[in-house]
Parts: sequence; structure tokens; C-alpha cells
Amino acid sequence: MPPRRPNTGGAGGGGTSSAAPPPPPSRKVPLRSLLRAASVACGVQFGWALQLSLLTPYVQELGIPHAFASLVWLCGPLSGLLVQPLVGHLSDRIAPANSPLGRRRPFIAAGAASIAFSVLTVGFSADLGRLFGDDIVPGSTRFGAIIVYLIGFWLLDVGNNATQGPCRAFLADLTENDPRRTRIANAYFSLFMALGNILGYATGAYNGWYKIFPFTITESCTVSCANLKSAFLLDIIILAITTYVSVVTVQDNPTFGSDEAAPPSSHEEEAFLFELFGSFKYFTMPVWMVLIVTSLTWIGWFPFILFDTDWMGREIYRGSPEIVADTQKYHDGVRMGSFGLMLNSVVLGITSIGMEKLCRKWGAGLVWGVSNIIMALCFVAMLIITYVAQNLDYGPSGAPPTGIVAASLIVFTILGAPLSSRTVYHMRWLQVVLKILG
Repeated sequence: MPPRRPNTGGAGGGGTSSAAPPPPPSRKVPLRSLLRAASVACGVQFGWALQLSLLTPYVQELGIPHAFASLVWLCGPLSGLLVQPLVGHLSDRIAPANSPLGRRRPFIAAGAASIAFSVLTVGFSADLGRLFGDDIVPGSTRFGAIIVYLIGFWLLDVGNNATQGPCRAFLADLTENDPRRTRIANAYFSLFMALGNILGYATGAYNGWYKIFPFTITESCTVSCANLKSAFLLDIIILAITTYVSVVTVQDNPTFGSDEAAPPSSHEEEAFLFELFGSFKYFTMPVWMVLIVTSLTWIGWFPFILFDTDWMGREIYRGSPEIVADTQKYHDGVRMGSFGLMLNSVVLGITSIGMEKLCRKWGAGLVWGVSNIIMALCFVAMLIITYVAQNLDYGPSGAPPTGIVAASLIVFTILGAPLSSRTVYHMRWLQVVLKILG
């Protein structure tokens, strides 16, 4: 906030005061506008759900070995570490708040456009690889398609990370200096994220999209590939609609960025890597313990997030994307895994509603500890299910017994609860760290 001018009028000299009048109260943004502004999270998360459930199986179809499939996902943490702070810095300090487009909306629109371009590149990677001379014999390694896929995949992660930061900052701009509306806006954002997850995983669980988009089947793109391509076309449609609703129908907060209104505290200068590393010296031992435990829990979460549908296709349905005779069983398992992730998202959304109240009653640390125990027990249960499935006779049909499939879906569903507690606890832990750093 700029300093006020001193009062130059004398006490008894009849001078007039030149002090600036108090700023007018900020105009509250209607809740329906906050709902529309948060809706873009549904389109972004819809694509995330498709990415998490379908792309690990798809990249193996292109010829990348199962052991190296996870290396493709390194771009996610890297782009999150670098892109989100950079985009946040640019939208905070460089984008003019009083421009016709506002401070955040250009970044949201540009990020959504990059996501749309990326999913088209990923979805049509097999067709583009064919133009580069790939062999379309089943089981062959398609080097052209892999290169196109990797370019599109990395751009997709960059676009996702570049969009989510300005989306949250946009909501913060609209609710500045109003903690209650900030909580409501965050609830709307979480609601649309959960909705996007449910719709995305449900889309991945359906195997008839190629019938709705028959042009997606080509010589180089079979039914499973066509379903993936069709799902990404749906993603572009949903992303375009939600981006339009958020960017076009909602205006930036007119008081934010004005001379009389201070920027909200959440928009302080972004800390870049060297500042982050320099802050480690201020951490106490309890904070270091939280960091270590968080790292260990993510070592458990990432394999599940990346290989959950692949695990269902390989271990439960005994399929394989490399063996032609077993590809159908593999894709049946992938679709069942997507259905399990949809149930996971439903539980995540339901438990998130009461998680804040539960943390206030029991304490965030206890809730987080219990959720980690539940997570560990679920992962142990997956090992037991794998062992039992390997030693069962599936019979002549080769279909897994209903009990094994049901047990797998139950584990997927229960894991939604610790996922919801993780988000709430991390927000509380972040508040503690910021308090330590002053």
C-alpha cells in the first residue's frame, strides 16, 4: 500500500487536509461468480484423471518397457517444482491487474490452450508416428509415436501445472480480505476437482467411446487406442466449456491491484529454489520429521497413482499389453481399475467435506497418522490380493473370480479417505512453516 501524504494543514491556520480519504470497502463477489470461477478445475482435473488412469497402459502399448514406464512421469514433479512458482511470479508481478483481461485470466486461458494441444498430440501420437514410418505390427516398438507421445506428455504436465496455480490465485483475488469467502472458494475448487476426477475415471472405465467417435479408429490405432483418443476429445470439449465459464463470465476483482487496495498476503513474492533451500536452516526438528514422513508417504502414493490400473490389468486380470493374446484381458483390467479410481474419488469427495471438522476435533497430526496407517494397511492388502490371485485357478474362461475383483475395488475405494486427509494436513502444516519463517 503506498504511504499516505502527511497533513500539511496547520491546526489553527485554516489549512485543508490533503490526507487521502479512506478507501471504499471492497465489493464482494457473488458466490455464483466464485462457483463459475472455480469450474475450470473440473476441466483440468478431468484430464488429470484420464492421464493417471490410461497413459501408463498406453505408453506400454507403444513399446516402452514396463520397467521404464514410470520414468516418463518424472516431468510431473519437475514441472510442478519449476513451472508453478514461475507462472505464479509472472502473474503476481508482471501481469497488469488493470488490463482488460485482468491479472490471472490470460494465464488460465493460455494454460487451457496448451492442455488442449497436448492431449491432441498424445491422443494422435500413434497416427503421427505412422507418418514417421512406424511399424504397426502388434508388439513392435513405435519409436516415432513414442517421441511424439513424450513431447505431448511433457507439455501436458507443464500446461496442467501452469493452469492450476493461476486458477487458485484467481479465486484468492476474488475473495481478498474475506477469510470466509476464501474458504467457500476453496471448497468450490475442491468440489470441481472431485467432479472432474469422477467424470474422468468414469470415462476411462467405459470402452465404447470409439463407437461415438468412429473416425478415431485407424490402421495404427486400434479399439483401445481409439477409446483413449475419444476420451481426450471429450476432455477438450469439457475443458473449453469450463474455461469459457471461468474466464469470460467472471471479471477480475476491480479493487485488487488498485492504488488504494493492498495485494492480498497470499500474493507475496514467490520464493524460488535458492530461497527455498535457504529457508531450511529455520526448520525445527518437528518440521523436519514432518518433511521426512511426507516424503516416505509419497514414495508409497506415487507407485499406486501411476500403476494402479496397470496392476489391475496385469496382476488381477493376468493380461499384458505386450502379448497380443492377452491385450483384451489387460484392457478389461485397466477399465475396472478406472472404475475403482472413480469410487476412490467419490470417497475422497465425501470425506473431504468432514475432514476439516475432524482435524479440529482430533488434531491434524492424529488424523494424518491414522490415515497413513490406513494407507499402509491398504497397500499390504494389495500385496495379499496379488499373492492370492497368482495362486488361484481362473478356469478355462481366464476371468478373475468376483471375490478378487471386489477385494481390489474395496481397497481402491478405501484409499480415498487417506487421500483427503493428506490435503487438509498439508495445508495446516504449511501454515506452521510459514509462521516459523515469519
